[in-house]
Amino acid sequence: MAEFTEKSVVIHDDAPTLARAVAARFLHRVAKRADQGKIVHVALTGGTIGTAVLHAIGENPSHDDIDWSLVHFWWGDDRFVPRDSDDRNEKTARVAVLDALTVPEENIHRMAASGEGIDLDEAADAYAAELKRFGSADEAWPSFDVCFLGVGPDGHIASLFPDRREIDVCDRAVVSVRNSPKPPSERLSLTRPVINSSKRVWMVLSGHDKASALGLALAGASYNSVPAAGAKGRKRTILFVDEAAAENVPEELIDGEY
Repeated sequence: MAEFTEKSVVIHDDAPTLARAVAARFLHRVAKRADQGKIVHVALTGGTIGTAVLHAIGENPSHDDIDWSLVHFWWGDDRFVPRDSDDRNEKTARVAVLDALTVPEENIHRMAASGEGIDLDEAADAYAAELKRFGSADEAWPSFDVCFLGVGPDGHIASLFPDRREIDVCDRAVVSVRNSPKPPSERLSLTRPVINSSKRVWMVLSGHDKASALGLALAGASYNSVPAAGAKGRKRTILFVDEAAAENVPEELIDGEY
């Protein structure tokens, strides 16, 4: 396995500027790979700033220049609620960007929803099986070219919350989450090994309430207590943040070139 890279931080003035900049960087990255005829796997996230990035992707005219038939979309987590619920990360992503792109439906790998004839554990197994279809000889899942992650004020990523058993699960690709500290209570989440097999992990944070979590993640806190501290890509690990979230960022970690 490749060694993980160190985390670096890219700071933008405010949340709207941050969303547009990350969207532009994402489209550039996808276009570069798709122009070479290569398949691109992307893991999406939810949350306020994550959704703002998706809207910015949809609003950026350069998305028309990409062959989206080469791009596969996945989710880092989703809520086990009815398919049409506004709590679904899938629904948010479709409204924000996916419906505006010419992506084949079979390239959109959605997690199961409640009320569809399977329970939460079966839904986790089903998504793991779908990931395995695109895995390699070494891993039962694809290596995401970009894995987007939001970070909660408590430092959680996907639906891996601090000091809970899910953050330690390493023997499966997808974990079922019950009694989530943040509603809705039932969720599905990729596990840490899947996230950390990504080529690039892009964490996106905005707002003063994220400053503490960002500072702890950069300070090398335990991933059990601050899951964001344990998220690392094989090639790059970038935290895209706004000025409000960057209060505790050491100067030497700021990357002005990426």
